[in-house]
Amino acid sequence: SDNHMEMEGKDRVTAQSSQNLIGEENNGLGCCGWILVILSIFLVILTLPVSIFLCLRIVQEYERAVIFRLGRITSRKPKGPGLFFVLPCTDTFRKVDLRTVSFDIPPQEILTKDSVTVSVDGVVYFRVNSPISSVANVTDADFSTRLLAQTTLRNVLGTKNLSELLSDREGISHSMQVSLDEATDNWGIKVERVEIKDVKLPVQLQRAMAAEAEATREARAKVIAAEGEMNASRALKEASLVISESPSALQLRYLQTLTTIASEKNSTIVFPLPVDILQTFLSKGK
Repeated sequence: SDNHMEMEGKDRVTAQSSQNLIGEENNGLGCCGWILVILSIFLVILTLPVSIFLCLRIVQEYERAVIFRLGRITSRKPKGPGLFFVLPCTDTFRKVDLRTVSFDIPPQEILTKDSVTVSVDGVVYFRVNSPISSVANVTDADFSTRLLAQTTLRNVLGTKNLSELLSDREGISHSMQVSLDEATDNWGIKVERVEIKDVKLPVQLQRAMAAEAEATREARAKVIAAEGEMNASRALKEASLVISESPSALQLRYLQTLTTIASEKNSTIVFPLPVDILQTFLSKGK
């Protein structure tokens, strides 16, 4: 927040300084200019009250008017909002909209740092910070900002890898905003926000990434299954050690297995005969 406030303070100082320079350079009209202004005022007085409709202008709350008198900006501050006065013969004015404007950056074919071709588009939000600079320093501030946003997008993304492009969109948007804001400062434009909308990968690259992700998931599943089998074998080993300490426990386990099989209503029951019993009978027979 502190950095944002510092940037806004710098923008205000820069805009005010540019306005002061414009006002100081264009303050003098010269002898012929003052004669024309006086004649224009005299003509307005002679044609009252009809001329009053040509002299009064209104701008909305979100607009400002930059007045040119004989081709020079009349004051250091734009007029408005509300009612203002112009001379019909010597003055012209241009309205400047101060509202935030948003536009889409057309999809750009970009070659990343690791030589991958991707198509990226985005959206930019900006507003006019200094009406006088936006009129006097650039032909069309809106159109120029749109073109600059396209080139900035290509330049910024050309220094990023594909992994950075897919994972660090917030950082890329911030770096684009800083670059655009610095470039458009002399135009009286304040870039408020830049967002990356969509990153389109080639179909072959999508298939390769999908195959890689599938192979990674299969390898992970095999590792998890192997770990499960290892844990199960350890548990069976511990159980066998416990059962081996008491021969009657094995018989109880047999009976428990028979109970489980009988509860399922099976017609055939396989009863495991302990090998120890057979060994006893065989030894007696011998």
